Amino acid sequence: MSSPGRHSVESDSRRWPALIVCLSAGFMTLLDITIVTVALPSMQHSLHLTPADVSWSISGYALTFGLVLVPAGRLGDDYGRRRIFLLGLLLFLVTGVLCGAAPNATWLVVGRLFRGVAAGLLAPQVVGLIQQMFPIRERGKAFGFYGAMVGISTAIGPLLGGVILEVFGLAEGWRYVFYLFVPLNLLALLFGYQVLPKDRRAGQRRALDLVGAALLGLSVLSIMLPLIQASGAPSGHRWWLMGVGIGLLVPFALWENWLGSRGRHPLVDLKLLTIRSYSVGTLVATIFYAGFTGIFLVAALFFQQGLKYSALHAALATAIFAVSSASCAIVSGRVVNRFGRKIVEAGCVAAALGLGIAALLVRDVTATNAVLVLAGPLFLAGCGCGFVIAPNQTLALQEIPRAVGGTAAGVYQTGQRLGTAVGTALAGSLYFGELVRSHGDYHAAAALGLAGSAALVALTPLIGLVDIVRPARPGATETEIGDTASPLASGHGQTSARHEPAAPESAHPQSIPGPG
Repeated sequence: MSSPGRHSVESDSRRWPALIVCLSAGFMTLLDITIVTVALPSMQHSLHLTPADVSWSISGYALTFGLVLVPAGRLGDDYGRRRIFLLGLLLFLVTGVLCGAAPNATWLVVGRLFRGVAAGLLAPQVVGLIQQMFPIRERGKAFGFYGAMVGISTAIGPLLGGVILEVFGLAEGWRYVFYLFVPLNLLALLFGYQVLPKDRRAGQRRALDLVGAALLGLSVLSIMLPLIQASGAPSGHRWWLMGVGIGLLVPFALWENWLGSRGRHPLVDLKLLTIRSYSVGTLVATIFYAGFTGIFLVAALFFQQGLKYSALHAALATAIFAVSSASCAIVSGRVVNRFGRKIVEAGCVAAALGLGIAALLVRDVTATNAVLVLAGPLFLAGCGCGFVIAPNQTLALQEIPRAVGGTAAGVYQTGQRLGTAVGTALAGSLYFGELVRSHGDYHAAAALGLAGSAALVALTPLIGLVDIVRPARPGATETEIGDTASPLASGHGQTSARHEPAAPESAHPQSIPGPG
């Protein structure tokens, strides 16, 4: 009889096709953000959307996406990642059809809210399945492709949206933006059912920590809501909700600790945060996403409003960022085991420099030379992102037991979503605020928005540097987390990383610097 650990790593013939399915699902959830943003004018014209409807059609997706991540990660850990993944894909398919067929604004907004739920169900399973299927020595390569997927979805969304609107027209073109997902979704469902690893679980199912889920959900909602509402223009109302959201983290932490101390099963085992590689990686991801995601809003506004580019032309102008990010993500995934956190540090510095240089140069560009002048700094910033996103995720999850991989991914991705909301709100506020102060100077507005993004990114190397130079402190062991967090740690299909086959791991010694 084979050991439990050997069930946790799939054979080459199955895990690479399964990775393609996982990346396809992740691609669709991220593409949905960028491609729908381009289609907003078409949606507004066709359905007579109010400004509130426009905001909620985008923000509602981001909000429910962020709310569902952690509970979805826990559900995947407990009830099977394959099962929750396929459920999320099915819901994403249904909501795509419903959104495309929307006869009015209310229908569209409700469809977008449920579509965010579907994306939130999928995202932690993608990372959890990669964690489950690949041994440590190959995980960096797999996450490298994941990082490339992030870059490609960012690049192709505006381009594809622009092409669809050109072909199908302003009146109804937005519907085909949603219908585009249907065949991709069907293929992912079909092949996912065939190649994803079977859920192996025995024993009694445990109840979801509903109190913890409610407290965390209210906290995320309170923090994200004012940020999302402020992302399109300056706004000073409801900022007090952020204080409420941060305050709710205290009873959440106390409740989770109380459950864990009594041998029960919390939504998030707080011992995860004592693993330095995970806590540092999650903090770096949150702040880094707060920095670099703001540039997409600033660039879209500047190129289209300030330089009078079309949506397609504006997307082409910034494509070099996404292409360089995707390319470097693949490379960085292959070398992260050799260089460890140093590669993340270098990427953070490169991204901050690229954004800072772009902020300086954008003041003097014209419609004719903007693409050429900004190509260099955008290329540098994109390369920096490619050397951060995939390696940082690999390092953050390297010591996380497979049994709680989905939950850990949910917390990590919630940080990304919060960072994205903060960065977009900050970049939008800086841009519009400077536009008012300078009486319509789009160049000054873009410069300030990019400078704000660069300043946030510049914080991330300091966090990583502190982690590298400070004395190591022991965190919780994988056994401690597995014993408290999930019955799966006992060997029912999804085991901790310490149970990986010994021979392959010893043949490729781990060289990533861990928490000590």
